[in-house]
Amino acid sequence: MAYSQESTTKISDLSLREHFRYILQKIGEDPDRQGLQQTPDRAAKALESFTIGYQMKLDQLLNGAIFDEDTNGMVIVRDIEMFSLCEHHLTPIIGHVSIGYLPNGRIIGLSKMARIVEMFARRLQVQERLTKQIAMAIIEAIKPDGVGVIVEATHMCMVMRGVEKLNSKTITCAMLGKFEDNPKIRDEFFTLIHSK
Repeated sequence: MAYSQESTTKISDLSLREHFRYILQKIGEDPDRQGLQQTPDRAAKALESFTIGYQMKLDQLLNGAIFDEDTNGMVIVRDIEMFSLCEHHLTPIIGHVSIGYLPNGRIIGLSKMARIVEMFARRLQVQERLTKQIAMAIIEAIKPDGVGVIVEATHMCMVMRGVEKLNSKTITCAMLGKFEDNPKIRDEFFTLIHSK
């Protein structure tokens, strides 16, 4: 499964800056006023940062941080901060990701799990796909006996527009391998990610 999309140009090129300038004009603003003169350039650079995940590749991100280890206990990294953009409205998605896996002779560097989250979150996304992509990347990287991923997020498209529900949260999960097949393992994962 491929995890990258090659880009032939930088997002912050002149044409995108010009598009942001045009947007400012269309909403009734003066892009030449002092506070907005640099906004098209800043917005283009921000969008480049928000979508840097398209430039990331799993093998480069892992950079050899996979280790042979004879352990059979569940490995969990929880509450990984996550920021993404809703692909429908280009509004922020802000939340946390918890990842657990059952090693099968190999483990992954803990910080790499956060990097995998970033690789997929820094794209235009829907939360359901994001959750599955993270789980599938862990499977591809170390082929564990099972993976569980929980994403809990607030979608600004529901807070700032539409239904305008400030406190709503969306929870998605992906359970693969023994996490899907074995209720005891799944329950252990849920218990551990909710313990304080």
